[in-house]
Amino acid sequence: MNDFADIYDKVVKNKYDFGTGSWAVANDNIEMKFDKNGEYQPYQKNEQYQYTEDELNKLQQSCLSTSDLNESDIAKQLFSQVKGIKHDDDLGYYSDLYVGHVTEGDYRSNGSSGGFGTWILAQLLEKNEIDFVINVAESNKDDKLFEYSISYDLDGVKSGAKTKYYPVEFSEVINVLKKNPGRYAIVGLPSFIMELRLLAEIDPVIKERLKFTVGLVCGHQKSTKFAEFLAWQCGIKPGDLQKINFRKKQTNYSADRYDIEVTGKVDGKEQTIVREMRDLVGNDWGQGFFKVRASDFTDDVMNETADITLGDAWLPEYTQDSKGNNIVIVRNPIIQKIIADGIRDNKLSVDVVDDKTIYRSQASHFKHTKYELAYRLFKNPVCKIKLEI
Repeated sequence: MNDFADIYDKVVKNKYDFGTGSWAVANDNIEMKFDKNGEYQPYQKNEQYQYTEDELNKLQQSCLSTSDLNESDIAKQLFSQVKGIKHDDDLGYYSDLYVGHVTEGDYRSNGSSGGFGTWILAQLLEKNEIDFVINVAESNKDDKLFEYSISYDLDGVKSGAKTKYYPVEFSEVINVLKKNPGRYAIVGLPSFIMELRLLAEIDPVIKERLKFTVGLVCGHQKSTKFAEFLAWQCGIKPGDLQKINFRKKQTNYSADRYDIEVTGKVDGKEQTIVREMRDLVGNDWGQGFFKVRASDFTDDVMNETADITLGDAWLPEYTQDSKGNNIVIVRNPIIQKIIADGIRDNKLSVDVVDDKTIYRSQASHFKHTKYELAYRLFKNPVCKIKLEI
């Protein structure tokens, strides 16, 4: 068994850590902090702490880069026995595939695309499938703009609407989950959902209480500097940014032409500034500005261990609708029924689509993330990832 320094050097110093907070859940001597680049990293509270063999093993098994399990292994355990389930090498397991949006209420207008994420969480609460929702909301702390929070009502769920291209970590809220009984659902990026699944393998309390996972498609994770970089172009200097809406919809343009809205101090006075994202440097996701390096070392495009995966319908036949649409990959039978009931009751407007349509919506993402990964691993052999390809 390697000692902690060996594991830390391999994962963190080589930048293969996703900053999820899994180590801070697995061991009380670890805490998550921002590094100088605005990325979350695990730090030791007591550098003289002596880890037992069991503790070191839990750290390794809770980390995507060092675990013996990959997302295909976990997904097979979770979904392979679901009635009517199908499997695709790119999408993972699925029972239903849709493209569409929520027609009920203001879920769609308040969301970044079709409003599905917030609606699903609200339905799980309303139907008494869960007691709490863990989602990303605005932070009231001085050192961060967003953080994971725990909600128990619709207002709390709606506060977590919209996409945030900003780092968060889940150790604080998952440690609350461990102390407070109840049934929880969480929203997360692929690395977050996967490392929660890994934690559930070594912690029966997490496995019991974390009932549903709502997964998001993620091109790559960003550091805090991305938000500051965009705001600076709008006239708000680093350190003066107070709020940011990364995806403000424009009613007169296609869904992929959206605004950014920032609030902060300009010459000592608070201002709110709106700019079209396409006019700012950094709008091209393929350029990878302020990318967390670990994002280049996963092949989980479609959040394969999540109960449902949601993404933007970046397809020409859907982007013309400025209000936005989601791609939807369903794996969990309870969520499958919620969506079926929503379609029946005209709360949802969706098209049933095939795997090729879902793939096409993220074709460039697949090319970079999955099919070019083997070369990146060849050039960076320190990282231990079990490939499916």
